[in-house]
Amino acid sequence: MMKRNTLRAAVMAALLPAFVAGCTMSNAAAPAANAPAAASVGAAVRGPGFDFTQLAKDEGPAVVNISVTKEAAAQAPQLPPDENDPLYQFFRRFQVPTPRQAPERGIGSGFIVSPDGYILTNAHVVDGVKQVQVKLTDRREFTAKVIGTDAKTDVALIKIDAKNLPAVRIGSAKNVEVGQWVVAMGSPFGFENSLTAGVVSAKSRSLPGDGYVPFIQTDVAVNPGNSGGPLFDMAGNVIGINSQIYSRSGGYMGVSFAIPIDVALKVKDQLAQSGHVTRGRIGVAIQDVNQSLAQSFGLPKPEGALVSSVENNSPAARAGIKPGDVILSWNGAAVDESAQLPALVADTAPGKSAQVKLWRNGAEQTLAVTVGNMQDQKLASAHDAKPQPNSGKLGLTLEQGEQGLVVADASGPAARAGLQQGDVILAVNNQPVKSLEQMRQLVDRAGKHLALLVQREDARVFVPIDMG
Repeated sequence: MMKRNTLRAAVMAALLPAFVAGCTMSNAAAPAANAPAAASVGAAVRGPGFDFTQLAKDEGPAVVNISVTKEAAAQAPQLPPDENDPLYQFFRRFQVPTPRQAPERGIGSGFIVSPDGYILTNAHVVDGVKQVQVKLTDRREFTAKVIGTDAKTDVALIKIDAKNLPAVRIGSAKNVEVGQWVVAMGSPFGFENSLTAGVVSAKSRSLPGDGYVPFIQTDVAVNPGNSGGPLFDMAGNVIGINSQIYSRSGGYMGVSFAIPIDVALKVKDQLAQSGHVTRGRIGVAIQDVNQSLAQSFGLPKPEGALVSSVENNSPAARAGIKPGDVILSWNGAAVDESAQLPALVADTAPGKSAQVKLWRNGAEQTLAVTVGNMQDQKLASAHDAKPQPNSGKLGLTLEQGEQGLVVADASGPAARAGLQQGDVILAVNNQPVKSLEQMRQLVDRAGKHLALLVQREDARVFVPIDMG
């Protein structure tokens, strides 16, 4: 998978919707401002008879508040550009101390997973900070040691020097159902020991840049400061770690995301053993299969992960996987959506052999792939190409280029499918194309549906076109 750009950043107001992490960072610790509360939609309104008091009493003591301090970069005073400026001589002749900026402070949440002081939280809460302070519900405070962080899953393991601590009960997200009630605990905006409730909205959500985590989507109120806090089921078992929200304003808008606890525990175990995480990799870039692509490749239905490119001399290349293959299963686990493949590959130990069922040239095949070690290289990359189905003529003006046929202009179906000037067409329906005449012949034989393999800057994607 392509190396991702993370979205872990201090929450800020945005003009467009954005995924934001629920941890705040500021130049000075400031009290939260009182503001008119919006009409809340709580358990009493949405589910008469629900009572979370016992869950709060039983599990609340294992939820902690995390405060972090990060050194702010100091900037040296700049000399005035004009040498005749009196201040120029002052700064040049005297050693003016570099002003010290106030350290940045942040807040987050976490939960105790073992009585001897191990705590799970988000990587973006503690990564790169100078000091981590943990405050328990009984008001005791400890300086924590960061055991390890994993940016790809946004999971971190920290430890405090304490014994006989209350620990959460660990559950599983495998049997989570859409519509079931869930509860979040944490420190939104620094308000410690806060509880909010809602329902599971969706499962296995794939977010931009988060190819390794099948997020649990909820409508639980999660805000800055909730990052790293636990998501409980109604039995009081932790099923996730609250991580991100989708927001236009930087605050809660009804769409929150949690890392499944099953994913977090695998990371936690590796961090506890070695301080870092080892993942499998095969060296492919992938994309979703929509209806148009499924028809182009002769698939009975849209499913699987479409391979758009394969690294040279990668495990996938050595196994014989090619661009245009659609991976349908990994070691017997079905790949219904492309977002499922990265986690399956990552969970396979480097050096192990995996059976890959794929679709090629209208038939299923099975290949054996010896998994490599990712080491922050490609595993698979989900190119979010979502061209729209269309009809009519192709609408392409092409020029002969060194690498293939270069799109000089796109109109009609091609433009609506997402093709743009500068794209290089490499193949039509998995048949390499190098000349304009060859392109015409392949398009004529393609029938109603065709898929173009396109090189766009450093990425390759399949673009489906419905010819009508």
